[in-house]
This record gives sequence, C-alpha cells and structure tokens, in this order.
Amino acid sequence: MKLIKYILLLLAIGFVLNSCMMTPDLKKSEVAIPNSWLSLSTETDTSVVKWWEVFNDTTLESIILKSLEHNKDVLIAAKRLEQARAYWGMTKADLWPSLNFQAGAQRGNYGGGSKLPQINNQFYVVPALSWELDFWGKYRSLSASAQADVLASEWGIRSLKISLISNVAQLYFEVVDYSRRLEIAKKTVELRANSLKIIEMRFKEGILPEIDFNQAQAQWATASATVPTFERALAQTQYALSILLGESPKVFIAESSPLDELFPQQEIPVGLPSALLQRRPDILQAEAQLMAQNYQWGAAIAARFPTISITGLLGVASNDLSNLTGGGLAWSVGAGIVGPIFNFGKNKRRAEVERIKMEEMAINYEKVVLQAFREIEDALVSIKTYEDELKARKFLFAAIQNAAKLSAMRYDMGVTSYLEVLENERSAFEAELVLSEVKQKMLASYVDLYKSLGGGWINQDEMKQK
Repeated sequence: MKLIKYILLLLAIGFVLNSCMMTPDLKKSEVAIPNSWLSLSTETDTSVVKWWEVFNDTTLESIILKSLEHNKDVLIAAKRLEQARAYWGMTKADLWPSLNFQAGAQRGNYGGGSKLPQINNQFYVVPALSWELDFWGKYRSLSASAQADVLASEWGIRSLKISLISNVAQLYFEVVDYSRRLEIAKKTVELRANSLKIIEMRFKEGILPEIDFNQAQAQWATASATVPTFERALAQTQYALSILLGESPKVFIAESSPLDELFPQQEIPVGLPSALLQRRPDILQAEAQLMAQNYQWGAAIAARFPTISITGLLGVASNDLSNLTGGGLAWSVGAGIVGPIFNFGKNKRRAEVERIKMEEMAINYEKVVLQAFREIEDALVSIKTYEDELKARKFLFAAIQNAAKLSAMRYDMGVTSYLEVLENERSAFEAELVLSEVKQKMLASYVDLYKSLGGGWINQDEMKQK
C-alpha cells in the first residue's frame, strides 16, 4: 500500500507541475484593411458563389471534379497532411508517462564500485516507468505547434485545390479559344485559297497584273502559317490540361459552348475587404503557420529551464534464476532534476532564433494579406477594362468586316486596287483573332477573381454544411 501511495503522490505532483507554460501570447499582425474596393462603386457582404454555377458549363465542371480527385499535387498534399496529423499524435504522447520493461542477467564479483568477496548471480524483470514533467510547457508547446501545423496543412490543401480549379478553368478556356482561332484560321485559308484561284485565273488571262497575283499568294501563305501556330498551341494546352487531370498527355476535345456563352450569367459577390481575412485559405494558412512558430518559440524558452523527471520500477529480482518468480517484489521510485548552468548562451540563442522566425512569419502573414488585396483589385480592374475592350473589339471587327466586303465589291467594279482589298481582309482576320483572345482573357479574369476571393466552396458537401 505504501508503494501505491508513493506512486499516486508522484503522479499528483506531476499533474500539478504540468500546469505552467512559457509560450508568449501571440500578437497578430496589424494590417491596414481598406473599407472598400477601388474598382467597385457598391459593396456587398455575401459568401462567394458556387463555382459550378458561374460559367454554366457541364464539361468544365466535370474536368474540375476529375482534377480534384486525381491531380498528383493534391494527392501529395493529402499525404503531407496525414504526416502532420501523425506527427501531432507523436508529440501528444510526450506529455504522458512512458512504460517500458527491463530484463537482465548478471554474474560476477563486482558491484557497487568495489570487488565482492564472492561471485554473485543477479536476474531481474521489471516494468520501468519514466515521466519528464512538462513543468515549463515545452512538450505542450511542441504539441500545440504540431496541431497548428495540421491546421496550416488543411488550409494549404484548400488553397492548392482553389489554385488547381483556377488553372484547370483557365487552360480549358484557352483550349476553347485556340480551337476557335484555329477554326478562324482554317476558314480564312480556305477563303483565300478560293480567291487565289480566281486571281491566278485572271492573271493568266492578262486581266490582272502579276503584283495582284503575288499579293494574293502572300495573303494565303500568311493565313496558312497561322494554322500550325494554333495547332501547336492547342495541342500543348491540351497536354498541360491532361497533366492537371492526373493523366498522360492527350488530346482533349472541348465539347463546349462558344466563349460568348461561357461568361458568368450572374455577378460574383465580392464582399467586404474585412471578410477576406476569414475566407481566403492562404491567409488562414499563414496565420496557422505564425501560431505554430509562436509555440516553437515557447518550447525553446522552456528548454532553458531545468527538467524534472520521475522514474519508477516495480518487478521481481533474484540471485537464483529458478527462484525469480517466487521471490518478493523489487521496486524503486525516484525523481531527478537536470538543468543548464553554462553552455555559452546556446539555449538563449536557440530561443532567439525561434523568436526571429516568429517575427519572420508575422511579416509573411502581412505580405499574404496585402497580396490578397492586390489580386482582387487586379481581377476587378481586369474584368472592368476587358468589358470595355470587348465592346470596342466587337465594334472594330464588325466595321472592318463590312469594309472588307465593300472593298471586294469596289475591286470587282474596278474602282479600287487589290491592295485595299488585301489590307481590309488582313485587318478583319487579325481583328477576329484578337476578339477571340480578349474573350478568353476576360473569362480568365473572372477565374482570377474567383481564386482571389478564396474560391467559394470546393464541393456540394461543403455547401450543405454552410
């Protein structure tokens, strides 16, 4: 009974002594938050819309879901999260006593630092209890740091998924754009090939000068050269998209609506700048990393103080192996304290290193917040300016296209030179290509806005939990 009382007393002392903690209070960085966005005249305070409803494209939705399931970077990040969780569990185990066993056999005439008068045998089997009391909170700080790392990894995966969705969407829009521009180029080549035949026939009949024939050849060759350019860009973009889907490079046939029909049918609610801090995963990840480093600093401070350990043995021992289990209990209970006296400031410098790392993480947090504000402003101004540019590009293309038709009619009537026809056809061809590109860039700007706002919900299950 006395032994049990000693053990219970030591355990009670251990729990009491485990109450201290040296980790400093975390002071979050103060970042100036704007009251409104520069490119918005009105303010809304709503959650980000569901991404699958923004562009209204079933093909885009299906490949995004596929990428979230099979993308290799996401799978790697998931394994790192599992590692972080396992490490957290490992650090929590340091808070509790460890129970091991010891067994041994010894024979000789030496013991206790001197020679014995006779040869002795010794056999023992004992469970060994050891417990380093976390009086200064070192192990609790390390465990809390590991827990914060788990949280940072979770937010990191979410941030990675949002980036993946954005990249998939943008590459998808590029595929649709390059497909459209390739179609325009092939159509132009066919039209110019027909015109070249007519010009060649008229040249051979002596109706037209050779320069008109040469200019028609040049126009056909110029259009023909763009076809392999867009074929190359389309194939390489399809290959890049395949990799994001976790597949080998392959040709991805986009069964999609025209770019005009992919524009969002509803306005994306941007929300207030202050709401961004609770919504964007990279900001929350940076905050968790700052918290983890603060606990690392606390653990380094605690390491400068003495450590208190409790040990206990309870088992059997005998000088005769045959009587090992028949002898009485052997037990030992003790406590020890070990502390630094002089180590040339090593422990102090270790704590200083962790403090500076914590200050670094605080600056990184501020940087991430500022970068987030900038990305939203960039996306908003891009959408606004691309809307204006798109209107102008549509007007320009319509005007040049009509001018090209009039020039062809004037040329057939002998009113103007073939050079005017070629110039207007060239301008119309370039205007149509640029128009398609601007549409793609405007869609990419919507994707950038979606990403910079924190991405909304990743899947239907998350939506139901809101």
